[in-house]
Amino acid sequence: MNNFTIRNMTRSELDWAVDMAANEGWNPGLNDADAFYAQDPEGFLVGLLNGSPIGCISAVSYGGDFGFVGFYIVARPHRGKGYGIKLWRAGMDRMLGHVVGLDGVFEQQDNYRKSGFDFQYSNIRFEYRNTLQDVTPRSSSELIKAAPDVLKELMAYESALFPCAREPFLSKWLALPDSVALVSHSEGRINGYGVIRKCRSGSKIGPLFADNEDVADMLFWNLCASVAPDSLIYLDVPEVNAQGLTLAERYGMKKVFGTARMYAGPAPELDLNRIFGVTTFELG
Repeated sequence: MNNFTIRNMTRSELDWAVDMAANEGWNPGLNDADAFYAQDPEGFLVGLLNGSPIGCISAVSYGGDFGFVGFYIVARPHRGKGYGIKLWRAGMDRMLGHVVGLDGVFEQQDNYRKSGFDFQYSNIRFEYRNTLQDVTPRSSSELIKAAPDVLKELMAYESALFPCAREPFLSKWLALPDSVALVSHSEGRINGYGVIRKCRSGSKIGPLFADNEDVADMLFWNLCASVAPDSLIYLDVPEVNAQGLTLAERYGMKKVFGTARMYAGPAPELDLNRIFGVTTFELG
């Protein structure tokens, strides 16, 4: 008799979930798991069939008011047997009392609507073949590498760009192995920052937050110049940010796929014109 149970993941089981995401073609970062787990160790659930993991979901809480759902995967041989909906319900039970966001594949929008999620906008993943290593990177006396002493200032900067404070996550994200985090200053204040990290395929930029297109372009240029020439680089741009789309067009990036940003509960009021790159589809 099949025995299906759901419990919190251990840290090592999150590595298994990241591998599942990689098998789905989502191209996670090589070192994402530590930052994910730091934000909410109890926010990752695994489904076990007769003691063996076959599915997962994340339902990560940020401060008890806002949450984000991701890693919703059931291994292919076990799909269509009801295990996925049990994982979904367990994740949503954990999100009670939260406004909840997700980045879902377009074809699943109707299913998410049945659970109370409303579409807000699309995020488009762009792919870029890096050519910025063969030239001198654009530099600025106001461009610095992120360090722990700027964490509080960065959190204040992104208060209009992410629904709530995420210090546990961000403190790890800014210091990931095989990554570069750059902060732009102007007149004594932050006017943008970005992170590029090594992924299963190429590298991914996220977040890319900037006050305007010129700052975003400078950050993008310097982040790309920090990784290997001719490598692939990915950037997830909210489709409602016209300047972000212009940036992608300027560098000849090609669309790879997209997601639907949806919320259950009142959608956060974010300054989307300053979000040139989403941090991560898994945690928002």
